[in-house]
Amino acid sequence: MGYGCSYFYFQAGDVCMVIYTGNDIWKRLKECRRSIILYGTGNGADKILNELKRLEIDVYGIMASDGFIRNRSFRGFTVKSVSDFENETQNPVIIIAFGSQRQEVIENIIRLSKRHTVLCADVPVYGENIFNRNFYESHIAEIQMVYDILSDELSRRTFESIINFKLSGELEYLTGCFSDKEEAFRDILRLDDNESYLDLGAYRGDTIEEFLHYTNGRYSHITALEPDKKTYKKLREYAGGIDNIQLFNMGIWSEDEDLVFNSSLGRGSSISESGTQKLAVTKVDTLYKRRQLTYLKADVEGAEERAIIGGMNTLKRDKPKLNIALYHRSEDIFSLPLLIHSIQPDYKLFIRQHPHIPSWDLNLYAY
Repeated sequence: MGYGCSYFYFQAGDVCMVIYTGNDIWKRLKECRRSIILYGTGNGADKILNELKRLEIDVYGIMASDGFIRNRSFRGFTVKSVSDFENETQNPVIIIAFGSQRQEVIENIIRLSKRHTVLCADVPVYGENIFNRNFYESHIAEIQMVYDILSDELSRRTFESIINFKLSGELEYLTGCFSDKEEAFRDILRLDDNESYLDLGAYRGDTIEEFLHYTNGRYSHITALEPDKKTYKKLREYAGGIDNIQLFNMGIWSEDEDLVFNSSLGRGSSISESGTQKLAVTKVDTLYKRRQLTYLKADVEGAEERAIIGGMNTLKRDKPKLNIALYHRSEDIFSLPLLIHSIQPDYKLFIRQHPHIPSWDLNLYAY
């Protein structure tokens, strides 16, 4: 189950994109005659199992890392260790079904891939669209357009690699385009000591801490939104000693209104029709109607498109530096860059994949 063939997909001028043309990961698994084992027991594993069931693909078992087994079961399977399966079956195909940015976990997965066939089935954090061959071919025009407007070679290579990773499930495509976050802040964002920063999805303050690090604690103003009540309390505790900061227990959207919120997923809590908690949401344009915005970060659990639409006037007027998550929905990788480009064509657009399996730290940077 190695790489399939590729073809050159020509873009404007002499620049071209090389796209994997073998069977996508789902068809490969459908045709597989080996034992398929899922590695992971969280929401990602649930979604992968649901898709495998829909495609009538049998799963042999579920495994977890040492220390996470604890005599438990998941979806009717007894959770076992990799050594258990190595004793039970020969030459299995292992599907990564959880996410991590921890270096030791990534290194462990890479070591595992030296002994076994290891693939990563890309399922969206939010939304129903699976990035399979049909999805890619339905959106090839948008994908072409994004490739053409990216501003440097690393962005184009990263974009190409992530498309190939999503189609093939091959880890080499993903790990081969990892780049350090330091480079994005140093060479693209280049934050100065007079930034007016809007942090959408501030969580407990980790991205405020990141901002303070890259500005050496010198800035004009920070505004931060966090919708989850329990997390917002932690954010307030963190920000207690920070000057010139404004916090809101609100969500971001394309309108000023009240919505329902699902707070059961911790960091992944989001605006959802299945939610039970009432949530006030606002627009970027409302927050910055009478003041300037210089830097916007949005990691808002699938609401990035709504946030951008609600900030159209601010983006047109101020052209703030952008740091936007591209990984929550399958379409984000092409729809968000195209939306931003349509609002403010003067932006230079960059895509970077920071170390994470699967590609859950894929970001769009712009200035």
